[in-house]
Amino acid sequence: MLELAMLFVATTEAVIDNDYNSIEDEASMEISHSSELSRPVRYRNCTRDTDIIDQLLNGTGYNKFRIPEDEGMTVYVEIWIQAITSIDELTNDFEMDIYITEKWLDPALNFENLSPCKGNLSLNHQVLDRLWTPNSCFINSKVAQIHDSPFRSVFLMLFPNGTVMVNYRVRVKGPCSLELSNFPLDLQRCGLIYESFNYNNQEVRMRWSEIEQPVQPMAEIVLPDFDLFKISANRIEEPYPAGMWDELHVQIMFERRFVWYFMQAYLPTYLTIFISWVSFSLGPRAIPARTMLGVNALLAMIFQFGNIMRNLPRVSYIKAIDVWMLASMTFIFCSLLELAIVGYKVRDESKVISKATMRKSKVNGISEFKFF
Repeated sequence: MLELAMLFVATTEAVIDNDYNSIEDEASMEISHSSELSRPVRYRNCTRDTDIIDQLLNGTGYNKFRIPEDEGMTVYVEIWIQAITSIDELTNDFEMDIYITEKWLDPALNFENLSPCKGNLSLNHQVLDRLWTPNSCFINSKVAQIHDSPFRSVFLMLFPNGTVMVNYRVRVKGPCSLELSNFPLDLQRCGLIYESFNYNNQEVRMRWSEIEQPVQPMAEIVLPDFDLFKISANRIEEPYPAGMWDELHVQIMFERRFVWYFMQAYLPTYLTIFISWVSFSLGPRAIPARTMLGVNALLAMIFQFGNIMRNLPRVSYIKAIDVWMLASMTFIFCSLLELAIVGYKVRDESKVISKATMRKSKVNGISEFKFF
């Protein structure tokens, strides 16, 4: 009986082990099958990014110095303004950080037949150096440079149909045509001109992107002295000796903030004029006090005027604030002129009174002499 019991136990353990092993094998097969099903189909037979770039640039004889289309290329441009950092009225320029996006279709870079693993390829500037580009730039900028901290800020994307999209992050300093006739109630215009440097419009046609605003700020533009008034973009064909060039013009209009000048110029001149009029109540014989008050008011006005003009460029025409300050000085000068006239009249009146007094004293002296 003991031997029979031991045999039954051993048989039971063997059956349990076999069942456990079969269950474990089935589970592993199910996991493997589920992982095969969960894997995207596009990763089974697709071409990697590096292989696509190698076949496009090395296997097809791609030439970056040749224009991809014989009838010319069309380049679409849009600009996003990240920040406008400064407007310098003394040097007539402004500085801003922008994102420039260019798009064009290069048939030689079509890779739809290569079964790419991704819908599009995101690449860096090293690949861009091997592609044809329109060589566009700001032709009227004083300084323009691509940000390179911590690396060169150039983004390249290739689409399967051969569309190339390039994005640059650029810091540019451009000119402003300052017109100060209405200063400080003025509008200032600053502009940039973007064009292909090497190709005329028979080879490269520059166009703004077909969106409502091809040039627009990414966020609110805040400047200490100006408010952003308007941004406009247009295209002009400009003749050169080598042909016609497409120029993309960007004009940015700024409206000057008036409050600072009201507090620093207009309100003080109001008060200075009123103070100079206090001399009218001092009486005609308070000549020293009235003179000191008028001269001090005139000097204060000149100091205020010089303090404002110090931060503006020297121009040969009259500004609105010049008319205001000169009119204010004229009021104070007229008060001093009135002081001079009153002083002259008082002095003449004093002479007449002194002569009459002397004549009267002489008459009184003669009368007293006759009486005695």
